Amino acid sequence: MFRSKAAKALAIGALAALTLSGCAAGGSDKPADGKDTQGGLISLVTSPLDNPYWTTEANTVKAEGEKLGYKVNISSHAQDPKKESDLIDTAISNKSVAIVLDPAGADSSIGNVRRATDAGIPVFLVNAEINTSGLAKAQLVSNNAQGAVLGAQQFVQAMGNSGKYVELKGLSTDTNAEVRSTGYASVLGQFPELELVQQETADWDQKKGFDKMQLMLQAHPDIKGVISGNDQMALGAIAALKQAGMLDRVVVGGFDGAPDAVTAVGAGELAYTVVQPVVDFSTAVVKQIDEFLKTGKTGVKDEKQSFDCFLVTKETASEWVDFQRKG
Repeated sequence: MFRSKAAKALAIGALAALTLSGCAAGGSDKPADGKDTQGGLISLVTSPLDNPYWTTEANTVKAEGEKLGYKVNISSHAQDPKKESDLIDTAISNKSVAIVLDPAGADSSIGNVRRATDAGIPVFLVNAEINTSGLAKAQLVSNNAQGAVLGAQQFVQAMGNSGKYVELKGLSTDTNAEVRSTGYASVLGQFPELELVQQETADWDQKKGFDKMQLMLQAHPDIKGVISGNDQMALGAIAALKQAGMLDRVVVGGFDGAPDAVTAVGAGELAYTVVQPVVDFSTAVVKQIDEFLKTGKTGVKDEKQSFDCFLVTKETASEWVDFQRKG
């Protein structure tokens, strides 16, 4: 209902491959010792792997790490701070030479980063930040504020500068959710004839996006637009609008650049999406880990590093595949 069969098959295949790689790296009774391979073990602890964005993040870290001679173990905290804590403990026990963490929470993950650091394991953050500096060796994220402005500007154009709209927000513990929402507001607030009538949190999840969209349609059947904090929630909203027979008169905007979303943009169902450069920063983090392990420095001046996002419209959708511009 929410995703094409082909996309589901790809996601399941990718997830199966990730699961197998995780078992190979950390599934035996004997801890995965960093001395077992040329470079050692890099442990990636990330978000739910049923989302193509995080699957791409994981696949990229694994591929780039193996190119440089590291073993890469992949696990998901499913946005649960307690599970993240357990997985960090496992990474420490497995004598990882480095940990790549896509944090479950801006505040809740700080203790986990500190515990690994105190154990002598450098931690590198990707996709989302924690609310402190000087603890992680690097924090590599999309320029969410810049991307939100890009998306909001396109949303205004698609809305014709006026009309009622609703917003789907991401996980409340994720700083990216608030940064994107604030970025949207900084643009949309400049247009007095655009009226935000309701905001709902759907935790980056497609099914929750569908459910929240249904509720908002009951309260506001006259809306003209939906602006979403990510593509999965936007795709859920599209499914709800289709079910209600309203998609042809409601503008929906996304954020991430997920393959299903780019396809929906090309088909005219999604007005636009904003591509996060997940491949770029996932590649960069492995290079910085390698540099740090060899020299004690990441080779980059700033701990917090942002990577600019890109707008995808119906006219440019064919130029993008798997979060990257073709060619």
